[in-house]
Amino acid sequence: MSVKFRFPSAITTGLVLAKVGHPQRDEPLLTSKQVCTITDEDQEALSALFLKPFKNLGGHRFSHHVSLEQHEMNTCATAIFADPACLLEKGCDIAKRLYAKSNHPNIKSGDLCICLIRDIEVNGQLTQGLCILKSECVVPFLSIATRDGDLQLSAEQGINPDKIDKGCLILNHQPQKGYHVLIFDRSGTDSRFWVRDFLGVVPITDSPFLTNKYADMAVAFVEQEAREQARNDDTPPWETCTAARNALGYFEDKEKFSLQEFEEQVLKTPAAAARFAAHRAQIEKEQGHRLDDSFDISKKDITKAKKKVSAVIKLDTGVEIHLKPALAGKPDAVIERGYDDTKGMKFIKVFFNRDVSV
Repeated sequence: MSVKFRFPSAITTGLVLAKVGHPQRDEPLLTSKQVCTITDEDQEALSALFLKPFKNLGGHRFSHHVSLEQHEMNTCATAIFADPACLLEKGCDIAKRLYAKSNHPNIKSGDLCICLIRDIEVNGQLTQGLCILKSECVVPFLSIATRDGDLQLSAEQGINPDKIDKGCLILNHQPQKGYHVLIFDRSGTDSRFWVRDFLGVVPITDSPFLTNKYADMAVAFVEQEAREQARNDDTPPWETCTAARNALGYFEDKEKFSLQEFEEQVLKTPAAAARFAAHRAQIEKEQGHRLDDSFDISKKDITKAKKKVSAVIKLDTGVEIHLKPALAGKPDAVIERGYDDTKGMKFIKVFFNRDVSV
């Protein structure tokens, strides 16, 4: 069963702050001496800012090869949920863990915010959440203030809430399974550091997760196959898009995914099935866990996947033509391809009624 969560009544009750340097560059770790209290006037705005990045994210859970009782992040969250008075102690422990894991040269120093939030709605019940945010850059902003009866403008440095680099929201839900954890990492390059090394989480392999993962794999695979074919016989670029949409058609027509059935109906040949198996094995290796061979298909996520499928025509003259998903499956209505004997070059003719870019 998918977890449904909402934030309209969520309130931040306390903050622990830290500046996390890089151990290999002799940059220190600085942590709060006491819990930062939040005024009543700031609670609503801060809570909204902290929780905004976690909407529409897939779930994860803490995982340990021996026992969750030996998982440091899991035990810190459990202690804080049981006794909010230990937020400072355990929040500093979390900052120390992040500092100890920040040894790779590509990892950036940054500001860490650890906040306890109450009244998060999870499956209709109000519960606690522990939010961890890391910002790796500060931005300049202008501040206008009243001083000595006049207005003064000053330039300051601060954190842009829309540019926070990494985040984690631990919901006090299903603790026996490792909690329900939402994560993001905008940098992408250090995802393994944030997800595996620091947080120690694995995806919750529910229907939406598996649907998205297999749909992404199927699209990537058939697009690669189509591109290889296009290099050999000059297949139009939008045929690649058509192949991707056909692959997603399998998910639309079925209620339950079967890997064997997918191989038979979409991949069709043993050679293609073998190449897809290798593609899947590489994804499993990168993510550190095996993907199920069968699961219930999430129709909502397939609809979203179809909207992302588009075709891009890249030409050696430096021209690119982008076809939106709605057009990518039927380009012949507005596009004509041919060959000009005079110039000795191929051409693409595009038909339109009016220019909507002006």
